[in-house]
Amino acid sequence: MPTISIQQKLLRQLLSRHGLQHDVEKMAHQLPLLGTDIDTCDEQTLDIEIFPDRPDLLSGETLAKAIRPFLHGSKSEPELEVIPGSVKMTVDPELEQIRPVILGAIVRDVQTGNSSEEKNEFIKALMDHQEKLHFALGRGRRRASIGVHDLSKIAPPFHVKAVPHSTAFTPLASEKKMTLEEILTSHPKGVDYAHLLKDMNAYPIIFDSNNEVLSFPPIINGNQTTVSHTTNDFFIDVTGWDRRACESSLMLIALQLAERGGRIESVEVTGFDGKVEQMPQSSPLEHQVTERLLDGLLGRRLTDEEISTAINRMGGQYLGRKEATETTASSVTKMSDIIEGDVVLTFAMPRWRFDILHPVDLVEDVAIGHGYEDLGADVPKAPLTAIPRKDNHIRRRLRESLQGLGLMQIQSLTLSNDFDQFEAMRWPPMGEVTRITNPITIEHTLLRQYLLPGLFRLMASNRHHDLPQAVYELGTVIRNHSNSERFAFLVAEQGGGFAAVRGRIQSLLNDLGATEYSIEPLSGKMGPWLSGRGAKVVIAGVHVGCFGEMDPSVSHQYELSVPLNGAEFDISALQSVLTDPV
Repeated sequence: MPTISIQQKLLRQLLSRHGLQHDVEKMAHQLPLLGTDIDTCDEQTLDIEIFPDRPDLLSGETLAKAIRPFLHGSKSEPELEVIPGSVKMTVDPELEQIRPVILGAIVRDVQTGNSSEEKNEFIKALMDHQEKLHFALGRGRRRASIGVHDLSKIAPPFHVKAVPHSTAFTPLASEKKMTLEEILTSHPKGVDYAHLLKDMNAYPIIFDSNNEVLSFPPIINGNQTTVSHTTNDFFIDVTGWDRRACESSLMLIALQLAERGGRIESVEVTGFDGKVEQMPQSSPLEHQVTERLLDGLLGRRLTDEEISTAINRMGGQYLGRKEATETTASSVTKMSDIIEGDVVLTFAMPRWRFDILHPVDLVEDVAIGHGYEDLGADVPKAPLTAIPRKDNHIRRRLRESLQGLGLMQIQSLTLSNDFDQFEAMRWPPMGEVTRITNPITIEHTLLRQYLLPGLFRLMASNRHHDLPQAVYELGTVIRNHSNSERFAFLVAEQGGGFAAVRGRIQSLLNDLGATEYSIEPLSGKMGPWLSGRGAKVVIAGVHVGCFGEMDPSVSHQYELSVPLNGAEFDISALQSVLTDPV
C-alpha cells in the first residue's frame, strides 16, 4: 500500500482552520475504516498507509479534508469551491489522435509555509502527491499526466499544439535546450516515458502567449515554470486519454492547494473538437442506489437520519429517497439498475472520488460511515461441507513443529513487487512471472514467487519491538502462472548464527520423520544468504529448501540492522519424499 508522511504540525494547522483538534490516538483507532492505517508515529511525523481503493487520500491535505467529517462530524463538502476565471486554453484539432483530454485549473494565494524548511516540505509533498496520482490514476502517465507550474512565470492564454520532433526547449532541471527527440532518447524522464509517444508523427506541447513552453506532456515540464519558494499562484495542466482519471487528478491537486488556503479559479478550455468548457467543474456527482440493494447488502433497513449521518462521514450528502417512476426507470445508466416501483436513494458525492464505480460502492460507503458493528447478524444460507486438502497433514505437522520451535505464524499478501521478490533478495524469477496488468500501487505489481520477502517486510514494520522475534508463514506462491505451496521462517535474535538455524532445521526434519537427508553448502551469491553461511537440504536426491544466515546487505535494504537467520522450503517437494504417517 502507498504510504504518505505528514507533519503533525501541518495536520494540526489544516484541522484548526475549521476549529478542530488533532487527536492521534483517536485517528489510530478509527482511520482504518476510512481506508488508511497509521504505520508509524512520532512527535513530529505520521506515516499513514493508504488503501489502494482510496487514491483521493494520497496527500496530507486531501486526507485532512476527509478526516474532518469522518472523525469530527463536521459538515461534508462534496462540491469544489471554484471561482470563475478569465484564463483560456485552446487545444488544436491534431491533439485528438495524440493526447485528446486536456484540462487546466488555477489556484492562487497558496500558503506554502513561513520558513525555507516548510516551503521545501510543501514542494516535496506536492511532487510526491503528483507522482502517486500518476501511478494510481494515471497508470504510469498513460491515462493521465499532471503538470504544476508557477503562474507568475508564464503568460496566459495557453495553446496546446502538435509540433514536430525537432522542436526544442529547456526541460525541467536542465540548463540547455534539447529537441523533443533528444529528450525522449537521453533525458531520464524522456527515457522512462518515451513509450507513451511511440510511433507518433507529432508531439504535444503547451505554449503560453509568449510562445514559451510550459510542458511537454506526458514527459516533462519546461524549466522556466519550476515551482520555487516564491511560488504562491499555480497553473495545473492535466492531459491524457481517460477523461475521468484526468478530471480526478486535476481536482485532487487543486484540492491539495486549496486546503492550504488557495483559491481555485476555472480555466476556459476549448477542446480539439471546438467544445468550450470551464474546468474544473465544481458541482458534485449524483448517484442513485435502490433501497432493495442497500437493505439487501446491509441486512437491515437504515433510517434517513442514519443514512445521512453515514454518508456525511464519507464526504458526501444524502439527498433523500423517492419512488422510481416510469420516466426515472427508463433512464437507466451504468451507475443504476432501477425498475419502476423501486424506492431510489440519491447521493451527492465528490467528483474526485475516482473509486465510486457502481452502486455497491455507495452501499460500502454507507456501511463504513454507519459502522459495521451495528449492522445486525446472520448465518450462512449455503452448504459449507468441505473435504481436507491433500497436503493437510503435512501442513499441520509443519505448523506444530514450527510453533514448537517458538515461531509465530503470520499471513502476508500474495501481491508483491520486483524489488522485494528479486532485486533485494538476489533471487532470479522462477519461470514466468504473473504480473498485474493495471497495478494500483508500486508495491503490488506481481504475484509473489517467494515467501521470505514478506517476512522481511514484517520484521521491518516491527523493528522497534524487542528481540527475539521469530515468525513463519505457510503460503501460496505463483510460478509459471500456477500455484505452489511453500513455507518460510525468519528469526531476529542476538547471537543467532548458522548453528542456531541449522539446529532449527534439524529439529524440524526430525519432527517430519526425515531420517536420511543431507545438508549441502550453497555456492555463489544467489539468494539472501551470507556467503559461506547458507545451505540446502536434499532428501532422496530432491532439493527441498534452503536455510542460513541473512546477508547484512540484504537486511539493510529493509532498514534492519539485527542478525537474521531463516529458511524457505517447498512443501510439495517435502511431501513427495516424506512418508505421511497418517
